[in-house]
Amino acid sequence: MNSGTTVTDIPDQLNTQKPRLWMPERVVFTPAALEEPWGQQLLTKMQAQGLPIEELPRNRLTGLRGESDRDTYDIAKRTLAVVTAPPSAFKLSPIPPSADWQFHIAEGCPAHCQYCYLAGSLSGPPVIRVYANLPQILANLANYERPGEEKSFEVSCYTDPLGIEHLTGSLAECIRYFGTREDGYLRWVSKFDAVDELLDLPHNGHTRCRVSVNAAPVSGRFEGGTAKVSARLGALRKLALPRSQGGGGYPVGIVIAPIMLMDDWELHYTKLFDEISAAIDFDCDLTFELISHRFTPGSKEVLLNWYPKTQLDMDEEKRSVKRNKFGGTKYVYDNDTMKTLRRFFESEIKKRFPQGRILYWT
Repeated sequence: MNSGTTVTDIPDQLNTQKPRLWMPERVVFTPAALEEPWGQQLLTKMQAQGLPIEELPRNRLTGLRGESDRDTYDIAKRTLAVVTAPPSAFKLSPIPPSADWQFHIAEGCPAHCQYCYLAGSLSGPPVIRVYANLPQILANLANYERPGEEKSFEVSCYTDPLGIEHLTGSLAECIRYFGTREDGYLRWVSKFDAVDELLDLPHNGHTRCRVSVNAAPVSGRFEGGTAKVSARLGALRKLALPRSQGGGGYPVGIVIAPIMLMDDWELHYTKLFDEISAAIDFDCDLTFELISHRFTPGSKEVLLNWYPKTQLDMDEEKRSVKRNKFGGTKYVYDNDTMKTLRRFFESEIKKRFPQGRILYWT
């Protein structure tokens, strides 16, 4: 791999696309959010962008319900609500294998992925909620660090933080915070590409930036409202290149998810690896996370209400049942299919990225 590459050497398809920016049609602030200094900064930032802002009389979101589930979905997905994180947000939960702990700076995502992982996980309309008490959220993380013991913190479980970063600046604040920690490490993942404002931040190697990518039949059909895969990879290239070459010098990662069994799947995923190889053609700190497609009865019901015409394969008869320790049911590919998929992906990665690390397959 050529380590002398600079940002300006990026192939045209990776370097010339304007970032995909989501802009809400309605922005609401609760009274509690406006009492927070960070909430006031968010208000100023969004006012400067000319967004339609409404100050609510109470700490309760209203006007999000439509006549049908699909109408409610449409209304919520066009709404950004600035609120305060509830007390429960300060009691962190482990999230293996992704990280030691998860924390949240927002809930809800501006994208329209028809396999959405949040379906069935968050209650109520899928409005994008941004937390105005961010300084308290970050300060609380120290309670979960252990001196001399590295701890990782995932911030992308309930949102796509880069997808709303141009409106909030909250991800940058997280990166700055972790840049000051001895043993705390931040992890985030996105399907968006507006990373230029992150390149010069003092991350000190304590933030791993990842992009979620997929084969063309999946990204083109099921990932509405996101940046193109080529743009995501171009953004990751910028983040990974050394500062001396115009990049951000971050540790980076590729999340391939959800891996789907489809006609000619090997051909389509081989083409995806060709794209990844073209974007990351230099030595860097690179990881891979491999997640096969799965769904629950609850998520299937929600997704079919949100996307009634979806062509997403959620036929339980073609899947194996996997149960967790709490009695929950999940539909996954059968063992033989999983082994075949896993062999292919691990082989491609080892062949193309001998220094890359596969963190997990699930």
